[in-house]
Amino acid sequence: MRLIAIDLDGTLLSPEMEITKENIEALRKAQSQGNIVMICSGRAPEDIQQILKKYEISCPLAGSNGTVVQVNESVLESISLDRKDIIKIAEKLDEDKVPYRVYTNHGIYVPADWSERVAFAVKKDRIEIEGLPDEVYQRITEQPQKSSLIKYFNKYSELFNEEDLTVQKFFVLTLNSTTKTALSAYLGGISSIVITSSGPLNIEVMDQNGNKGNALKRVAEYYGIPLDNTVAIGDNFNDVPMLELAGLSIAMGNANPLVKEMCDRVTHSNDKNGVAHAIDRYILSE
Repeated sequence: MRLIAIDLDGTLLSPEMEITKENIEALRKAQSQGNIVMICSGRAPEDIQQILKKYEISCPLAGSNGTVVQVNESVLESISLDRKDIIKIAEKLDEDKVPYRVYTNHGIYVPADWSERVAFAVKKDRIEIEGLPDEVYQRITEQPQKSSLIKYFNKYSELFNEEDLTVQKFFVLTLNSTTKTALSAYLGGISSIVITSSGPLNIEVMDQNGNKGNALKRVAEYYGIPLDNTVAIGDNFNDVPMLELAGLSIAMGNANPLVKEMCDRVTHSNDKNGVAHAIDRYILSE
C-alpha cells in the first residue's frame, strides 16, 4: 500500500482547470490496487470538496496548503495562525494596500476594496510574467464573487467578531515587485509563520507547522503507511515540504525548474496528463 499525495493547480488540474478522463482513470486504478490517494492543495477544503464531488472522486484531502486535513469528511487536523500574527500580517497588508484573501474555518474572507487594491498594485508596477495569457491574469486579479464560500469584510478586525473563527492561511496577490520584496522581508521576520508561493504572482502565509509535508505525514500515520511508501506529485514551491518528505517525489513537466531539480522523477506536463503518466510509469509499475 502506498499513499499518493497530489497537488491540484498545475498538477492534477489541466490548464483548462479540469481533471481529464485519463487522470481520473489513473487515480481509480491506483485506488483499486489498494493505494490511498490524497489531494493536497493550497485551495480551501470546501473548494477541493466541490472539485472532487464534480468528478465523483472520494479520497482524503489537505486544504489551505496542508493546514486542514480531512479523512472521510472529518477534520483530522487543523493548524491555525496565532491571533497576534494575524494582526501583524493584516496590518502590513492593509498598510501596503495589497489584495489578499483570508482562509478560515468559516470560508474565505476578502477585503471589500479588492478591486481598488488590484488597481493600485497595477498602477505602481505590474509584474510581467512571460507566457501568462491575459485571460489568466484577469482570472487571478478579478474581484472574487460573493458565495457560500467567499465573504467580504471592510476591516480585518471584523474577523474577530466571530469567536470560533480560526485563520489557516493568507493568500496575498503580489503584482508589484517592490512591494513583494518588501513584504517577503517583513513576513520573513515573524518566526512563528512560514511563507511560500504557489505561483509567480502570490505569497501564501501559514503557521510554521502548517504545510503539505505535515499533512502527508499525518495521513500516513492515520493509515499506518511508512513514509518510505509515500509519493508526492507537485509543481511549485508550496509543494516542496511534501516532496521533500515523501519516499518518492515527482515533479510535473511544467514545474518550476528548482522544484524539478529536487525531485526523484519528472513526469509530463499538466496539459499532457502528467499525473496519469506518473502513476502508470513510476508508481504502479515499481
